[in-house]
Amino acid sequence: MAASDSVETVRALEQKFREQSIFRPMRLARYEAGTVLDYEVRGVVPAGRAKIRLEIVKFAGGGYAGQVYKAKLANFEILEGDVRDLEKGRIYAVKIFIPPSGFSLRMRNLFYGMGFQGPFSLQVIPAAGRSQALWQKFIRRASRIEFGSESAVADIIATFIDSRLGSCGELSEWVDGRMWRFEVDDDLDARRRWKPGRPDDGVGSPEYRAKRVFMIRLVRLMHRMGATELARQYEWWSLKSQPNALKRTSSDPDPKAGLVAVDFRAGMALTPVTPQCPADIKLIFQGLGRGRFVQFDKGDFKKLDKFVAEHPQEFADMQAALDELKGEDNAYRDSLVDFTYHHVRLFGPRLRRSIMNGFRESWRIRNMTDERTAARLDKSSILSLAFLLLSFLPLATPFLLVFAFPGRVWWKYPLWLLPLLLGPLLRKIWGRRDLRRHYGRMLTSLKYFLRSSRARIAESLIRWHRAGRVSEAKALKLAASPLYFYAHLPFSFLPAGFHRFLTDKAYFKQQLYLIFVRPVRLYFKAEEREKWLLDMIAQGKQNRMLSQAEASRIASQIKEPYIQKYLKSLAIHLATLFVSETVYITIALVYVLTHPELTWQQASLHAGVIVGALNILPVSPGSLLRGIYVVWLIIKERNFKDYNIAFGLSFLKMIGYLAFPIQMAYRYPDLARFMAAHWATGAVHTVPIFGEKGAWLEHFAFDAFYNFPLTVQRRMRHRAERRAGLKSRFWHVPLIILGGTVFLGILDYGYFLITGQVPALGDIRWLAIWAPLAAAVMVAKGAGGASVAKRTGWGIISGIFMGVFYAALNVGLTSILAGNSAFAAFSAGPGKFALRAVWQAFLFALLSAFGVFIAETRKVI
Repeated sequence: MAASDSVETVRALEQKFREQSIFRPMRLARYEAGTVLDYEVRGVVPAGRAKIRLEIVKFAGGGYAGQVYKAKLANFEILEGDVRDLEKGRIYAVKIFIPPSGFSLRMRNLFYGMGFQGPFSLQVIPAAGRSQALWQKFIRRASRIEFGSESAVADIIATFIDSRLGSCGELSEWVDGRMWRFEVDDDLDARRRWKPGRPDDGVGSPEYRAKRVFMIRLVRLMHRMGATELARQYEWWSLKSQPNALKRTSSDPDPKAGLVAVDFRAGMALTPVTPQCPADIKLIFQGLGRGRFVQFDKGDFKKLDKFVAEHPQEFADMQAALDELKGEDNAYRDSLVDFTYHHVRLFGPRLRRSIMNGFRESWRIRNMTDERTAARLDKSSILSLAFLLLSFLPLATPFLLVFAFPGRVWWKYPLWLLPLLLGPLLRKIWGRRDLRRHYGRMLTSLKYFLRSSRARIAESLIRWHRAGRVSEAKALKLAASPLYFYAHLPFSFLPAGFHRFLTDKAYFKQQLYLIFVRPVRLYFKAEEREKWLLDMIAQGKQNRMLSQAEASRIASQIKEPYIQKYLKSLAIHLATLFVSETVYITIALVYVLTHPELTWQQASLHAGVIVGALNILPVSPGSLLRGIYVVWLIIKERNFKDYNIAFGLSFLKMIGYLAFPIQMAYRYPDLARFMAAHWATGAVHTVPIFGEKGAWLEHFAFDAFYNFPLTVQRRMRHRAERRAGLKSRFWHVPLIILGGTVFLGILDYGYFLITGQVPALGDIRWLAIWAPLAAAVMVAKGAGGASVAKRTGWGIISGIFMGVFYAALNVGLTSILAGNSAFAAFSAGPGKFALRAVWQAFLFALLSAFGVFIAETRKVI
């Protein structure tokens, strides 16, 4: 949900749609808080039936598998048998197997269609939802054996069909939990050496490690009992499975307690040609070994039977559920084409009838056919086949584009687009009477056409508002003025933030204020800084990055001078956020404008390469400004101790934003951890798929930008302790400089023997860069008890001298091999030599500094 998303605005737009009184229903992507839903549900174990009324409390999120809501059970009525765990007023999780995002829906259906040649089963085949719900019940019962309690797996209550969204769904236990807490850990080396199952004495990050162990044990359990493909939901190195396991908030502060698996529904099918994460490579080969070319949710009933037989007491009351699971799963598999599984069985009439029945049911659930059309299709296999074939008509579009209209004039012949538009339209007209009336009236009544357009605008504005493209006021204003809406339409192809930036005056001013004005106000006004920090603390509590005690502790420290100094520094960091990008774009524009001979394609390519290359550099204009500010603070206050870490990190790109949180790690650990998590993970959440909140990449960013610098500091401290008492020595520096220069000379001579010419530095750069790097490492390793500053200084000196000597050697060698004296080149062009010497000295000095950094921060063995 966008920050500006308003339930009241969505309700008003829905009312605008209803006011148009058109024949078709409104297209819903998801529900809003306060919506009342009535379902007829079927219990999982036992399989009773009931009518329930739910009230949506909030939209909890959505992914490829579907959308999740927090809902309260307002009322229920048992119709048949028993449906356990229904309690009036209780909070439940409602999952409906259709993504709220159109892009996610299309991608999911594409991958699933490639694997199984049909629509997404969990959405459209009730037997699929039933079988997977029953599998979860068995996994929950098995968790009692593995973890000592069924609470390690969320309970699933019932399944249902949502006719408004056109999808199957399920009702399950609502888990009041959180992802993971970002833990300060200054010894990542110990954590990397640790392996699950080994002793963990002295190893940090207990909550992180507990979650990893929990997921590993759960995966092993699921493999033992036959739920092999479902176990993919908890494979650690899928890098996106971590949010599927929560930690119950009631279990705090014990880092190892309260872990619970909440999501067993896969969203993306796995085929040998569509791996989506590192773990998929292993899973693909394992699947091929089992004869499974396409993997999604199939279980192994031989393993399940064996597992149940090995634990008769735990499963004594679930024999009926096991029989139902096998029957539902068999019906589910027989409703899929899945030629990699059925093979020659597809020629059998019984299976073909079952598959066609599956397609008919999917059309009915997705509201593609009304009752009358569904009844006709049920009676005619020929009509059903024709309706099915219309779904393949859009596939003709790429063939027409390539073969029927080849060349550069494809845009002059838009007929190739017809199959893309005609197939879905014909199925809509055929499948539903209300749509036939709707399209027919649009063609015959201008008044109805205009009403239909206004209804479509209201639908579009709901999507725009949820995406943050338009504010509440702007959404209602566009709904009242179709021409104003159509003026916005071209901007809808842009990213949501950019669309709003260009079309919303108030938002435009707000963003400029945040970029240029707010940092200045934060720097000079203490009350602005305090309010800013308190707002972030409130957000951290809401996102469960901070406990109540931690938030209170940070708020009580807000007046302390060092905190105020930190917030001032953070304001400077904010002010430099866009400096680097502005400089890079300016450089690219200047280059393009000074090269008018370039075509626009060449100019775009060159500009992109320039910006990309500048972004690779470890230091940027923005980071230089931050570093200069820290240096100014050190000089102004004559205090290096309080800025020693920030001094080194502020000059680096990306990590420089966390220089002050890292500096505060030992004085204000709660605030430091929170600010590092807030800044480091915020950028990660923009990464598609893997940037999901609670996923591996989020914790990796926190480790990389916060815990790793602390680990480096710890390494350096331990290394200094080991060197205490040793004498400083630098007698080896001249020998190392000489050796490095000789090595570069040998490279030049070898290149001459092969090519017949003396190389420039660029010709042998991939070998030459190792000379100053290796030399600096040797300088640092042989310096005895010298301080890090002296090691760095002498390492840089070795690089400078090596760069100058190598420039002289290269110029002299060129002259000698050309038949002249070694000094002829220097006397002929001293300026050229000096320029080369200065450039190489600068480059080698940078490489040497990096070499010393590597030597001083590597793991202590």
